[in-house]
Amino acid sequence: MIYLLKTPPTSEQLTEMLDALTDYIKLAVDVEQEVVAGGGELHADCEAVLLEQGSRQENVWGADWVPATYEVRYESFINIRPGQNNPAMEILDSQLRHRVSTIVKKVFLGA
Repeated sequence: MIYLLKTPPTSEQLTEMLDALTDYIKLAVDVEQEVVAGGGELHADCEAVLLEQGSRQENVWGADWVPATYEVRYESFINIRPGQNNPAMEILDSQLRHRVSTIVKKVFLGA
């Protein structure tokens, strides 16, 4: 189940997002609108939910959330964007990583 989130998920939503991969949740993060789509097996599925809701592709980045450790990871195939100076799966720009982390923690921790 993929959820579109701007506020912390309920415990039921968190459980459903963890169903696919058990230990972590795949995410797509819109850094402009500060919204997260999470759940499912592929970052691309989360990305599609955001794009359907009007997000612009250049603002959507892939990440993972590990609830047990509150860790944000930055690797995803949707991040390979040579045209945006990101030729790797990992988000290379430290400011963009910080932005993604801030949004994810705000959504999942209310921080």
